[in-house]
Amino acid sequence: MTQREVILNHFNKYATITSWEAIQLYGITKVNAVIFHLRQEGYKITSTNKTVTTKLGNTTTISVYKFVSAPVRQTAIQFNSEYNV
Repeated sequence: MTQREVILNHFNKYATITSWEAIQLYGITKVNAVIFHLRQEGYKITSTNKTVTTKLGNTTTISVYKFVSAPVRQTAIQFNSEYNV
């Protein structure tokens, strides 16, 4: 299973994922790159920053990605009917 598929499956089940969850659960260290490519494919994914406390008591910022919607795929029939062609 590709990293893309892993993240999409996670979104289908949970709707959100953090950069830390991606590392812990799936070993995906560059989830931001996976999210970038999904956005390029037309997926709507929002991101927010969250400040968390580390085990050492320091604070750090992680990203929280939220799945909004899959790409809209239009057929020629749908396209033509929308524009009365």
